[in-house]
Amino acid sequence: MNKVRWGVLSTANIGIKKVIPGMQRSKHCEMVAIASRDQSKADQAKEQLGLARAHGSYEALLADSDIDAIYNPLPNHLHVDWSIKALEAGKHVLCEKPLGLDTADAKRLVETATKFPDLKVMEAFMYRFHPQWILAKEWADSGKIGQLRTIQSFFSYYNDDPQNIRNRADIGGGGLMDIGCYCISLSRFIFGKRPQRVMGIVERDPDLQTDILTSGLMDFGESTSTFTCSTQLFYYQRVHIFGTKGRIEIEIPFNAPPDACTRAWLHTDDGSEEKVFPVCDQYTLQGDAFSKSILENTRVPTPLTDAIDNMEVIDAIFKSGESGSWEDI
Repeated sequence: MNKVRWGVLSTANIGIKKVIPGMQRSKHCEMVAIASRDQSKADQAKEQLGLARAHGSYEALLADSDIDAIYNPLPNHLHVDWSIKALEAGKHVLCEKPLGLDTADAKRLVETATKFPDLKVMEAFMYRFHPQWILAKEWADSGKIGQLRTIQSFFSYYNDDPQNIRNRADIGGGGLMDIGCYCISLSRFIFGKRPQRVMGIVERDPDLQTDILTSGLMDFGESTSTFTCSTQLFYYQRVHIFGTKGRIEIEIPFNAPPDACTRAWLHTDDGSEEKVFPVCDQYTLQGDAFSKSILENTRVPTPLTDAIDNMEVIDAIFKSGESGSWEDI
């Protein structure tokens, strides 16, 4: 067997428009089935994507013996419960970020995963598989910019629709959970460790009660990382990685397009080097990497401990936003 047979829990837009098409282009993924609580929606998605089967319930998908692994793009409050159900049904799990509503919630999945050592579970931070981030990590680790000192990142879009799941506080909506989590993740990825403490400023929508403008400062000891994320600002994303002898800039750090080249720059006293990355789909790369860990029975590229580390920082930033003080990790 050189392909993992996949089923998808729900007809969420991210799955329909980005993840499933990306995984359909991969070497090691066979996208077989999709499920919805509405059979007609599942049927429509099946036809749109050319899948073999459509299930009218999540339970039916988990009971499908032709499925090896589940991709879970459900709303945040359903990540843990349905990922646990998938494990109990004998399926590997690729779960969208963030892993849970908070650290305690996410740990429920981690604890369950230990009971199924033969099954793989991973949080789906797709950006890490894009060549631009692999090169940025190599540049930073090899001393191309001298001593790594600080990272600045920004991620925003405008969406004030009260019906959109990203704007529902009761199910884990808000900017920090949706996009700020990337800023936290990339900082830990580049530094290769957790921050020691964090400070956060959190502004909430008076009606939605979701965070709409959040800024964070992370203290990594000898280095720092700052970020701002917003769900009610003009769309933009950028990352700058600063060292004592240079700077790395990533043009489209998170939503790298699957049909266009991306760019990163290395700026030093010797001049500027532009790296243009050929067209690739980071969802394809993520799907193949996770599927290979199943086929070859190796460790997943990103362990669940990484997901817990991210959730702990998210929790601390929210806590700091309320206390107005530094919060230890």
